[in-house]
Amino acid sequence: MYAMVAPPDNDVLWARSLHYSHRGSPGLVGVSVGVREGEILAVTGPRGSGKTTLLRCLSGQLVPDEGEVWFNSVPVHTMGRLTRERLRRDRFGWIGPEPQLLPELRVWENAALPLLITGTGHRTAKRAAAEWLERLDLGPFAGKRPSALSRAEAQRVALARALVNEPAVIFADEPTAPLHRADRALLLRTLTTAARSHAITVVVATHDPDTAAAADRRLALLDGRPAGAAGPGWPTDTEGQAACSLSA
Repeated sequence: MYAMVAPPDNDVLWARSLHYSHRGSPGLVGVSVGVREGEILAVTGPRGSGKTTLLRCLSGQLVPDEGEVWFNSVPVHTMGRLTRERLRRDRFGWIGPEPQLLPELRVWENAALPLLITGTGHRTAKRAAAEWLERLDLGPFAGKRPSALSRAEAQRVALARALVNEPAVIFADEPTAPLHRADRALLLRTLTTAARSHAITVVVATHDPDTAAAADRRLALLDGRPAGAAGPGWPTDTEGQAACSLSA
């Protein structure tokens, strides 16, 4: 055991020595990471390497068996379930490989959902959703149902939904996996542009080289362990694990 240590002030997300097991099988083993405001981190590795598990621990969906997760210097790993749910609702966005749109809602309502469930006025939520849908070339579909969309278009609606409340952090789990090259490029361009213009931190799990290349830094995982890091300022922690601290 070790004493809980507050993270660096300039890290929006910071985690130390994360361990997590899936029914006895190791999912994460000693992973440490820090990400600054507006920075894009790519978590890379083959299927089963721990990418999704890391994103779920960082976003509060999972509580690590050991280790710490901090958001804006507040410990996420000690929060109760309802507090973590509010954090994810209010400050985080999430996009996965499947759009998971609600078929009974129109496209703009799906995009505006994070605002609508927190009580934002109907007109304000619709206007915000329409702005992101236009940026993603989906304006003409705003009043349609998801059944009218292609797979690529539905995935772009999911991105609009993740961006609509301008969260502090977006977690993107293989967001380009189901897309063809041109559709991947549009989704990535919108995501990275939004991160730069709105100071949104992005943590993206991917096995796609083009997606990883859009990030500022990379963390490679293999069998739940850090396999190496790319970019300046990536130290090694005292246990010999590659730690993705972004402190200069």
